[in-house]
Amino acid sequence: MHYRPLGRSGLQVSPLALGSMMFGGPADAATSRRIIDHAYAHGINFIDTANVYTDGRSEEIVGQAIAPRRDDWVLASKVGIGPADGLPNRRGLSRKHIASALEASLRRLGTDYLDIYYLHREDPQTPLEESVSAIGDLLRQGRIRYWGVSNFRGWRIAEIVNVAERLGVDRPIVSQPLYNIVNRQAESEQISAAAFHGLGVVPYSPLARGVLSGKYLPGQAPADDSRAGRQDKRILETEWRDESLEIAQRIKAYAAQRGIGAVEFAIAWVLNNAAVAAAIVGPRTEAQWTTYLQALAVRLTAEDEAFIDSLVTPGHASTPNYNDPVNFIPGRYPR
Repeated sequence: MHYRPLGRSGLQVSPLALGSMMFGGPADAATSRRIIDHAYAHGINFIDTANVYTDGRSEEIVGQAIAPRRDDWVLASKVGIGPADGLPNRRGLSRKHIASALEASLRRLGTDYLDIYYLHREDPQTPLEESVSAIGDLLRQGRIRYWGVSNFRGWRIAEIVNVAERLGVDRPIVSQPLYNIVNRQAESEQISAAAFHGLGVVPYSPLARGVLSGKYLPGQAPADDSRAGRQDKRILETEWRDESLEIAQRIKAYAAQRGIGAVEFAIAWVLNNAAVAAAIVGPRTEAQWTTYLQALAVRLTAEDEAFIDSLVTPGHASTPNYNDPVNFIPGRYPR
């Protein structure tokens, strides 16, 4: 395993981060544990979870699985998204919620510290100064070692770095954007801002929630046991687009000519961006995880990069005018 530095920090991470969104849900506890053990045996040291994944069950499974080798793992969790109960202080990035959410995550994980704590999503209702100050307290207390942002736009990344410097808080070291072949919007500002300010980039959904595997055929209903077949809310919002399904089939055919699987090709494309430290892959089955690992052996060429650029314009999505509906987009304030 060739480990990579995470941004300008001294932290070294494997180029694949094991995502645990499926653990305790579509992947039962036993399967999840086997995947984690297999990952460790193959040199993976980076694992990603969140307080909202499978209603906290993901954190419990991850914590139990890594406990015997806790210090060998770079453990990341997140704060910001809350349950759908409408209670205002159970979500967002206020000092109150950051503190209480961390305590709950540490309890579920069975550990007294996190290596990385992400602000999961922008919170336009809370001043950045309040969130950064709360993170600074946790750093000084030793409850977290580093911190980062997820789903933050470029100017917000720059501003949060400036706020941290003004408050005397260590800078964030990592940014986690949505980034894959059919969703390249992060290239225009998020990745550029992160790289400029010394944050490592750790994208999620490099397979576009399974679309880039080529298993979904344009014009055909998805299999019942797939994310789209289960009517998963996020895939329907972000990836279930005709243009993406068609592009996935073209990539699958192209990769086959190169003797590469579509899954391995798509992950390798994300990792071929020099700004990317690691890619988060979230398996549901052991077979999926084994395939994901094989992406580390794939080396892309300039011709491969040009082929992808011919399918999706750099900095854009596969679908013209597409925006992820969960992203808060300011800039127009009607009078």
